[in-house]
Amino acid sequence: MEHMTARQLAQACGGRLLLGDPETPVKHISLNSNTMEGNDLFVPLIGEKVDAHCFINQAFANGAAAALTSEHSQAPQGAGGVWIQVEDTKKALQDIGRWYRRRLSLPIIGITGSVGKTTTREMVAAALSARRRVFKTPGNYNSQVGVPVTLSKIGGSDEIAVIELGMSEPGEMTVIARIACPDMAVITNIGVTHIGQLGSQENIYREKMSIQDGLKPGGTLILNGDDPWLARAGAKEGCSTVYYGTGEHCDYRAEEIRIKDGYPSFTAVCPGKKVPVKLRVMGKHQVGNALAALAAADLNGVDLEGAAASLETFEGYQGRQQRYERDGILFIDDTYNASPVSMKGAIDILSSLDRTGRRIAVLADMKELGEEEERFHREVGEYVGESRIDLLVTYGSLAEAIGAGAIKACPGLLTVHFQDREELERYLLGQLREGDAVLLKGSNSMKLGEVAQHVCQYHH
Repeated sequence: MEHMTARQLAQACGGRLLLGDPETPVKHISLNSNTMEGNDLFVPLIGEKVDAHCFINQAFANGAAAALTSEHSQAPQGAGGVWIQVEDTKKALQDIGRWYRRRLSLPIIGITGSVGKTTTREMVAAALSARRRVFKTPGNYNSQVGVPVTLSKIGGSDEIAVIELGMSEPGEMTVIARIACPDMAVITNIGVTHIGQLGSQENIYREKMSIQDGLKPGGTLILNGDDPWLARAGAKEGCSTVYYGTGEHCDYRAEEIRIKDGYPSFTAVCPGKKVPVKLRVMGKHQVGNALAALAAADLNGVDLEGAAASLETFEGYQGRQQRYERDGILFIDDTYNASPVSMKGAIDILSSLDRTGRRIAVLADMKELGEEEERFHREVGEYVGESRIDLLVTYGSLAEAIGAGAIKACPGLLTVHFQDREELERYLLGQLREGDAVLLKGSNSMKLGEVAQHVCQYHH
């Protein structure tokens, strides 16, 4: 935040100053009492297990300049710094985010979707960076509390912002979108991630489309025209719709798609121009993400050749199809998260590789898939059985259904299952050999990324 004072922030969230100099400068917002950047406002959130109000003194000891509180009507005796009383610290944080957004004059692009939000965010930012100074969401700050913090980090030298908007429960997208107020919104797809909380794919579609509740009048909605839910959707009244994909109806279309050793190249057919594109991220599904990035760049005045050149330098994001080689073994670390769609996309990548050894898929549980979670895992297994996979290694109780589905589709496929992570690591260390290609993928909570690191690090 630039040139903010405690008084302004108190006014923004309807708070009352309990203690301290109202002209105290505030430059950052922190949700963690241990991490202060200097002149921070500490926001103590009340979670299911921990009430962060008990860390306010720790926050001040670590350099906070001010703190919100909903549990004090007066500052404790002997306290220092600025104390601001509010009714609800989470709501106050969101109010500050909305207030700060109104002070920003730069355009904001909001990114959402069931799969590929972060990669698309990074690719949009890369394409725009050919001509603009771009701010983008740091890490995974894409929630009801993350988005206000993200907005507060935008500075005066930034020319355009790319903000990731995530949701996991009904009504959440509306809240976040009204904080971010994007000028342009991208929806990557409608999948089944969080279907356990949202109940149906139709509900997920409605929730994702509610990004428009914050879309500015005259804004643009950029939709994946290859997604069956989004192909027939359109922007709200007063806003325009742009489609990207491979269909003839798409405004930004990919033709002549080629995959070489997992890496795609294609011709982007854009309004009035064709541009060759080569990517350094793996998988055919990345073509759509690249088209979304080209559309966003073109609509914001960045020349397409420059945008395509910037995309060619993008090599992915940690835990998302990171490719590295050790002792002649190729590792594809795609362990950040998993859904049925992204699992199948990763399997396609592994199948497309030309290797002298085996193609080995190490697949773990996919979380938050609701009542039909077993069916989704079994369908992924059937997809594995129909692909060019030589060995399937599954990990976790839900992943057993992946193995069952694979054997049903391909009775001769070699499959191995583990419930213990250390046993899985020992198996892989003893099993892998030169020429093999290994895909590791599962939901983040399964910590398969640690397996990837350990196996790669200790393999000889």
